[in-house]
Amino acid sequence: MNTTTNRAADNIRILAASMVEKAKSGHPGGAMGGADYINVLYSEFLNFDPDDAEWVNRDRFFLDPGHMSPMLYATLSLIGKYSMEDLKNFRQWGSITPGHPEVDVKRGVENTSGPLGQGHAMAVGAAIAERFLVARFGEWMAHKTYAFISDGGIQEEISQGAGRIAGTLGLANLIMFYDSNNIQLSTKVDEVTHEDTAKKYEAWGWQVITIDGNDAAEIRQALKVAQEEKERPTLIIGHTLMGKGAVGANEEDFSNKVSTHGQPLSAAGASFENTVANLGGDPQEYYAQVLEEKRAQAKQKKAEQAAWEKANPELAAKFHRFMSGEAPAIDYKAIAHKANIATRQASADVLVTLAQEVENMIVSSADLSNSDKTDGFIKGGARNLVKGDFSGKFLQAGVAELTMAAICNGIALHGGIHVACATFFVFSDYMKPAFRLSALMQMPVKYIWTHDAFRVGEDGPTHQPIEHEAQLRLLEKMQNHAGKMSMLALRPADAAETSVAWKMAMENTETPTALVLSRQNINDLPAVTDRYTEALKAEKGAYIVQKNGENPKVILIASGSEVATLIDAAKLLLERKGIASQVVSAISEGLFRQQPTAYQEEVIPASTPHFGLTAGLSVTLEGLVGCNGKIHGVNHFGYSAPAKVLDEKFGFTGEFVYNEICEMLGK
Repeated sequence: MNTTTNRAADNIRILAASMVEKAKSGHPGGAMGGADYINVLYSEFLNFDPDDAEWVNRDRFFLDPGHMSPMLYATLSLIGKYSMEDLKNFRQWGSITPGHPEVDVKRGVENTSGPLGQGHAMAVGAAIAERFLVARFGEWMAHKTYAFISDGGIQEEISQGAGRIAGTLGLANLIMFYDSNNIQLSTKVDEVTHEDTAKKYEAWGWQVITIDGNDAAEIRQALKVAQEEKERPTLIIGHTLMGKGAVGANEEDFSNKVSTHGQPLSAAGASFENTVANLGGDPQEYYAQVLEEKRAQAKQKKAEQAAWEKANPELAAKFHRFMSGEAPAIDYKAIAHKANIATRQASADVLVTLAQEVENMIVSSADLSNSDKTDGFIKGGARNLVKGDFSGKFLQAGVAELTMAAICNGIALHGGIHVACATFFVFSDYMKPAFRLSALMQMPVKYIWTHDAFRVGEDGPTHQPIEHEAQLRLLEKMQNHAGKMSMLALRPADAAETSVAWKMAMENTETPTALVLSRQNINDLPAVTDRYTEALKAEKGAYIVQKNGENPKVILIASGSEVATLIDAAKLLLERKGIASQVVSAISEGLFRQQPTAYQEEVIPASTPHFGLTAGLSVTLEGLVGCNGKIHGVNHFGYSAPAKVLDEKFGFTGEFVYNEICEMLGK
């Protein structure tokens, strides 16, 4: 039926196909098939303020299949967020319409998407954030989170965790459209899977509605039913036509073809010109009317907020403080630690305080809270987030590291909440796609990774991280699009440094932070005055822990638990050989390299021999040790044995290190 609504959807199809055609690159077919849904959603259901894109109580739309960006850009152009020139520059250098969307809230892009599956997991996080805030401020600020997922996202393993968690929590504020068109990039879906997606989501506790995804009336009715649901998230399975409206040179139907998925229509064998003529489109006044309705709706919602703020001034001040994203004021020095404890335990001490003093914080663990010691947050009074009660602050994610991290990205994207997640360092491998997006999106998620080295011991090489710190520190070397270090990676050397590391993490509101923590106890580092005060020097990335002579003959460099081993070796060097040394704790190489050259030279003088000690790959310290010295690392997989046995076998004792330094110096 050639209604105004359908012609508006055809406009989206034409624009999407045109963008890809001009760029000679992209994915037109899915965008053409999904146009009917996104058109009805944006024009009739999504609450937003056309004049205030960052309005905190707007509905959120999370795109999962980033390759369908032409659909999103085309829709946003109809509401005034992109010009025709912007669309013409799709996928070009300097363009604000990149091939896969990058978060840009002012233009209506809520999330960076591309790696399939992560976008809808972020939507789960945003929906959790909304419920968390509503539990504290009231239903006046309730809003919906909409997600759009494709066959690929459904197939990605992350969908299991996202579906399970959303269903378990009863996120009725989450509505997801599944663009089910039976076409993938290189084959048809029914050649890949025969699963019953509806039953799968129903088993997770979702409401499932199946419709013709190209029928505006069915889309409209499904969204109405979804909005009325109070107990469950909703999955709308929309059966759509890939490349809807595409035709060939002889007007033959080119929809439902694999060829239109990932290339311009002309390259797929269709006729771009005939397709544009076939679609028609061009309802000039439709979205002008839509925008006026959206302005009226937003004005009403903002009036409700103003009335609430007037009646609740203290809560209103707290609400604005939450949404500002500012770091909380915490007296980290006052946090007490027992002597010589593992840094994971020191982290637990800090988390007790954060639970008590930071109201707007969520911590999550992948079924390891009693081992990664995020249970400190629980001991501090944080209860679990559960269906029907979001007054808690702890998210039990289950064994789903990647999902957990992506959800935390979504919580951060929503705004108003500090968020951290935890597991063993070796399982950061599962999380890499998500923390890479944290870095790209500049989201200040805190990653707590414990059991940081081979001293995991008896669990053996599957659980002993070796190469992981080197991998992580690469993100310190890589700049984000703001020209800043894309991730702050911190490996504290003792309890005091752990308090400082948490201070640095909470005050870092611009990028993600990693806290890499030990399983085993570590001797507290020596201090001339107050250990916490001296540990504050870690805020420069590296600092001198001990200098036991006026003219050190060797600079000893490490991070984490290896610093204490260097202290032991330094003592032996002085006692047995009279060799003075300078011990450096390098909690973050990336941060250290941002310091003035004079400071760097003071801490690690270039002309003095260097010795580096790392429980990871030797390459981890190459940037600090350089050519003037030696690195003792672990350049092989670990073994199953008690931690102290491994220290002996791998050479991580004061005695062994002392001998290596003497050999290096020829003493």
